[in-house]
Order: sequence, then C-alpha cells, then structure tokens
Amino acid sequence: MEINKIYNESCLDTLKRIPNNFIDLVITSPPYNMNLRIRNGEYCSRQIVKEFSTKYEGFDDNLPIKEYYEFHLNVLKELLRTSNIIFYNIQIVTGSKRAIFKIIGQLSDYLKDIIVWDKGYAQPAMASKVLNRRTELILVFDNNNGISRQFDKANFDRGTLDDLWLIKRGKKVTDSHSAVFPEELVKTTIENFSNEGDLIYDPFMGTGTTAIVAKKLNRNYLGSELSEKYFKVINERLQVFENELF
Repeated sequence: MEINKIYNESCLDTLKRIPNNFIDLVITSPPYNMNLRIRNGEYCSRQIVKEFSTKYEGFDDNLPIKEYYEFHLNVLKELLRTSNIIFYNIQIVTGSKRAIFKIIGQLSDYLKDIIVWDKGYAQPAMASKVLNRRTELILVFDNNNGISRQFDKANFDRGTLDDLWLIKRGKKVTDSHSAVFPEELVKTTIENFSNEGDLIYDPFMGTGTTAIVAKKLNRNYLGSELSEKYFKVINERLQVFENELF
C-alpha cells in the first residue's frame, strides 16, 4: 500500500488492500445522511435543498437508514482491523441517529471514549419543535484496549485535555462543500494522539484537510475520496502546500 497518497475510490475498496494494524490513527467525518427525512412516521428521501446538503455537490446524502447503518458498520469494522485508534466524527441528525445509536451498541466493546465538539453556535433547526444542533460527537474506537480510557499514545499531561473541544467551524474551500473539517480539530487530534512519522488515514477525505494537517505536523497520510471533483481539489491543495515549502 503506497502512503502519502489519496485514492479516488470508496474507502471500503481502499481498506480491503490495507494490512492489519497498518494505520496509526484515523480521523474522519463521514457524510451526515442529511437528506433522509421523516414523513408520517416513516423515513423518506426528500428533494435536495442546497443549504442543507452540506457535504457534497451531486451527492444525495439520503441513504435508507438500514443501508447507512450497514455501510458505516462495515467501514468501522475494517478500520478496527487496520488501525490502532479511530476518531469518527458524526452529527446526530434525523437521517443518522438510529444508525449511529445502533452502531454504538454493536461496537460497544471497542468504544473507548466520546469527545464533544462544540462549534460555538448552532444553526437554526430545519423544522419547528427541534433542538438546534450546536455540537457533534467524535466516537473514539480502539481495537486493542477499548475497555480502558487510557490512550497508548497521549501527548498531553494529566488533567490538561478535556472531552469538550470548543472549536469553530472550518472555512469553505469550495462553494459546494461547506462542512469542511476545521484544521484546529484535526490538529488537536493528531498532535495529542500520534507521533511524528505516524500514518494518518481519512477514509472520507473531502477537500483534504486531514492530509494537509498531517503534513504540517510531520506525519504521513493516506486518504480515500469517492468524488472525482474533490479528489482533484485535494491534490491541488497538496501541490500548493508542497510548493510553499520550497
């Protein structure tokens, strides 16, 4: 498996080729399934509304709840096989909550901790009688020592790192991808839970923030990105970053 490379494919295809325990740390934020809604007590897909489809242009983001559950369960099982520690950033929305809660139960033996990402403010809820969502959750999975809250790699002193991270939203890289991973969130994770030279993997690379931050912090990176458009954006960003070094 070639590292310091982005693969333009489904992460499940990439993961099939990755050996056991090959990756030091995973940090990622998969699609939210924002466009799966409820009508008359049943799940239904709805017409895409640009403001609400925050991850990808041309991506429906509305998998049936069973498919969403099975896909992410399979991804996480493969990540547990290939990786030492996993930081899986999710948002609890209508189209994901039942699947996420079920996955937490299914993988409870590997769930090491949960970090709350507080974005500082909440966008108004899409419907009346719904709580505004100000936070997202980072589910931390550990295949080797999930029973313990102690991390094998912890570059912070006792009592100095909380489980609530107040970090503002990421800045747009393209007009069609507004849910960008904040560099500070990725930096906080990589700095505190990996060492220089480690391999950092993002199975939903998006616009490439994980790869950029990994390089800034002298780590190696590996990524998967299904969208050809964002695959090109990632490589352009990496090229600009490398040019700035020389």
